[in-house]
Amino acid sequence: MTYLITGATGAVGRAVIAQLRAAGREVRIVTRNTSVSPVGVETVHGDFTRGDLPSAAFAGVDRVFLFPAQGGVDAFLKQAKQARIGQLVVLSSLAAAMEHERDRSSASALHHLGVEKAVLASGIPATFLRPGSFANNLLFWAHSIRTGDVVYGPYAKSSQAPIHEGDIAAVAVAALTQDGHLGKIYPMTGPQALTRIEQLDTIAAAVGKKLRFQEVPPEAFAQEMGKYMPQPIIRMLLDYWSDTVAMPDVVLPTVEQVTGQKARPLAQWAREHAPDFA
Repeated sequence: MTYLITGATGAVGRAVIAQLRAAGREVRIVTRNTSVSPVGVETVHGDFTRGDLPSAAFAGVDRVFLFPAQGGVDAFLKQAKQARIGQLVVLSSLAAAMEHERDRSSASALHHLGVEKAVLASGIPATFLRPGSFANNLLFWAHSIRTGDVVYGPYAKSSQAPIHEGDIAAVAVAALTQDGHLGKIYPMTGPQALTRIEQLDTIAAAVGKKLRFQEVPPEAFAQEMGKYMPQPIIRMLLDYWSDTVAMPDVVLPTVEQVTGQKARPLAQWAREHAPDFA
């Protein structure tokens, strides 16, 4: 069987490909930029959000890793339905569960829930992965760390449980390659809730550099970040950080339950990504 991977150039997609190949599985990817394709991986050129993939993209494929593209997934789902795909493993978000009041207006929750609803409406059997905060989001600090020793941000004592992209991929690979995952929803987090100060300290230890978190007012953060990102994303971040001061992320055991392996700690992620901060 060949596994079709969308979102192949993202952190999770790359990890899914690497883990499938390590397990000896055949992988085919969809990408608009074939110059960044992994060596030795079959590549189909196209934009899956436009539904313009050749029929050969689905040849020999029964299971697909589906990335929640901003351009939408409806066109791809139509092609997948015609190709009689047997299972979709869908990358979604913990926010899609709508467990918190902040999620009701969250850009991430609304987008990912829309993707989930489209997949359900397609009738293709699916497994939904709902990771919480990605450890990779901490790469937002990379420039500040490379050029100085201070990171600025609001809500220094808010606590998240960042999840390693490799753990999201490991759950995805289990769902793709093993039976028994159809219809399941897998909420997941990293193994420990850490304040933003503790997250920065973890990176500091990995890069061998003394770093300091300088707290700034949320309003100042919003004004500065407004130069670089849309206001709905800024509001989503501020709401999340604000809520998790008094109510830290709840650590979920899903990664170990599904894969049999303990979730990777943030310290491991920081060591692996130390070159990004150096």
